[in-house]
Amino acid sequence: MLVRHFLLSHATGVMFSDRLKIDKYTTGFWEHRVGLTENYWPKYAVAGGVGTILGWTWLLLLGSMASHMLKISVHILTSYLAVISVLCFWCEQFFWGVTFAIAATFQFLYVMSVIDRLPFTMLVLQKSVKMICSLPEVIRVAYAFMLVMLLWMALWSFGTAGVVASSVGDGGRWWLLVVLSVSLFWTGAVFCNTVHVIVSGMVFLVLIHGGRESSSMPPKSLMKSLRYAATTSFGSICYGSLFTAAIRTLRWKIRGLRSKIGSNECLLCCVDFLFHLVETLVRFFNKYAYVQIAVYGKGFNHSARDAWELFQSTGVEALVAYDCSGAVLLMGTVFGGLITGTCSGIWTWVQYKDTVIMVGSTAMLMGMVLVGLAMVVVEGAVTSIYICYAEDPLLIHRWDAEFFNQMSETLHHRLQYRSARAGEVLSHDRLDGHMHETLTL
Repeated sequence: MLVRHFLLSHATGVMFSDRLKIDKYTTGFWEHRVGLTENYWPKYAVAGGVGTILGWTWLLLLGSMASHMLKISVHILTSYLAVISVLCFWCEQFFWGVTFAIAATFQFLYVMSVIDRLPFTMLVLQKSVKMICSLPEVIRVAYAFMLVMLLWMALWSFGTAGVVASSVGDGGRWWLLVVLSVSLFWTGAVFCNTVHVIVSGMVFLVLIHGGRESSSMPPKSLMKSLRYAATTSFGSICYGSLFTAAIRTLRWKIRGLRSKIGSNECLLCCVDFLFHLVETLVRFFNKYAYVQIAVYGKGFNHSARDAWELFQSTGVEALVAYDCSGAVLLMGTVFGGLITGTCSGIWTWVQYKDTVIMVGSTAMLMGMVLVGLAMVVVEGAVTSIYICYAEDPLLIHRWDAEFFNQMSETLHHRLQYRSARAGEVLSHDRLDGHMHETLTL
């Protein structure tokens, strides 16, 4: 009889849904719905598997197809967001349909606003990939961190699956999912920035010493960077992980909007206020701090401020602002997350249509974290190249003379452009002042 009851319960997918027998005490403020952690955990297992495969595939193809994959992520992301929006409307999830439609619109507008910067951005990314391919040990470190992150996600996904399956109302479940998502995002950011510090330290050492085969190159430099990132600098990494991603994303969006405003002075004034506010925050929270942390062992805020002052004093800040490599890598990360979320979301929709958005959105975050661990390897090389160019341009010239010439030419054009813009603004202000004086007289 017990065996028959067990088999019947397993076939219907129920299996002791009210394990703690508390539903009878929660009438009025909890829903009484049947659900189990085991019903949803396989969907998160699929998300972890898909995200890991995408991240590992990216690292495997880093040398041969990285530039093509980046171009695909830039140009196809808008279309994919639009497709997800249509699917949400089809599932009668109007809020999420509108959300993804707005995201697709903003993505399209951003790409159009920086389309002229993409050739230089792709050049920087290609040279960064060239550097990383000469350091296969840092790719192995990324593999290891991805595996550790996957193990942590296995534990995290049990809790998330339990929340989705619980009897708590939709509002309560969403708040619990937000808390769990923030915890996963911060953990993922800490892992990504730890890899960032390791890669930055290695690339900086290679550029400073003129190659990894140089006799002056410190022995066991990778293990030293790993130990340093996991001990002495770990506090700074955790602190910086709280703010850098959000501030960088906001900065990219404001820059793209600012370049497309035109002659609307009222709107331009508002956007300029936000722009200067974000620029002030960037002084204290920027990704270039991780190079200073890796090389000099400074605190995060001190490192961020020193890196930004170095860029401004040498004029390299104009080149950094022109480069969109961080945004392009973020697009690849989001694209990977969307694929992961779609795979888990479709499976969930087949069985449990009412929880497809909950599972799909959290699975998307899992995919973004795992793919981001692969993307940050290239980002670490990009930041080190800019820091080295600002400290001593001859380091880049010794490594790749053609790339040095292209960077110097682009920097010269950007400084000329800024000088011309500053002259136009000054002339406009003088003209306004002269007209005001004339009217007063």
